Amino acid sequence: MKKINFINKVFLAGMVGILFAACEDSDKVIDQIVEAETRGSILRTIEITENTIDYDVPTSTLLSGGFGATVEVQDQENGELLQSLDVYLGYSDNTSDKGSSTIGDTEILVQSYSLSDGTIGPTGLPRFTYTATADEMQSALGLTGEEIFGGDAFTIRFEIVRTDGAVYSAADNSGTLTGSYFNSPFEYTSVLVCGPKPTQAGEWTVEMQDAFGDGWQPTNADGGGPGIIITLSDGTVYEIGLCSDYDDFGFGCTPGASEGTATFDVPPGQTAAATIDFQGDFWDEMSFQIYTPAGNLVADVPAGTDAGLIEIDYCAD
Repeated sequence: MKKINFINKVFLAGMVGILFAACEDSDKVIDQIVEAETRGSILRTIEITENTIDYDVPTSTLLSGGFGATVEVQDQENGELLQSLDVYLGYSDNTSDKGSSTIGDTEILVQSYSLSDGTIGPTGLPRFTYTATADEMQSALGLTGEEIFGGDAFTIRFEIVRTDGAVYSAADNSGTLTGSYFNSPFEYTSVLVCGPKPTQAGEWTVEMQDAFGDGWQPTNADGGGPGIIITLSDGTVYEIGLCSDYDDFGFGCTPGASEGTATFDVPPGQTAAATIDFQGDFWDEMSFQIYTPAGNLVADVPAGTDAGLIEIDYCAD
């Protein structure tokens, strides 16, 4: 028994020595990894104050709006590694059929901040605020009215240049950085939107469908009246819907169990946009599209849409 105990003690002592040696080797490996590690820089979004531009379709002009954002630089030296924060401006032509922009992927440098240009935020990190009006961005890129249209967007890209020569921007991002925690996309957009305007005069068209093929039942199982109520600024009201197999609507519904087309006339002189009130979709079967007198699609409402006012694409109106 004593011999066995002695052997066990020698074995355990040997194992302890091996473990200590392994730990020492492991520590060396970890030290090498830590020494070789390069940590990047983050540009955290603090606040977006503006990112839309009002666009006027008839005159092809940018009416108001622009872009404004406050961002915060983070690195392992609390922002001290920042050599410059550069801002690049570009243009995304999302409506090539409506505009003729030839700028493509071209970007121009519009601002370059040094560390001294920032302010120290509550967390002890440098913050920078960049703003530009719609006119300033259009002028900087040399875009004419014929090259822009509602739905297009200006792109604003930030780039961090560090004192150690490293550069970080949108192409270096991961899902973690662009998510809600770091909120560090580096790139933003300011979209051209078309605001409400007086409804265009002429004959409008509403194409309607019912997936089940038994007409429209907007508010209850049997029907429940028109599915769409359109009110013009002069007080004129139109009630529109497919006739139901289960109810006599009491208004001029459109025949067609599966589909049908209705029209309504808008007289000249409207002073505001019409309201288009959708009554609901009881069985999740109703869908419809609305077209302007020029044939432009301004609303495409899928089956299952909740009751309420329908948004019109005023850029296409």
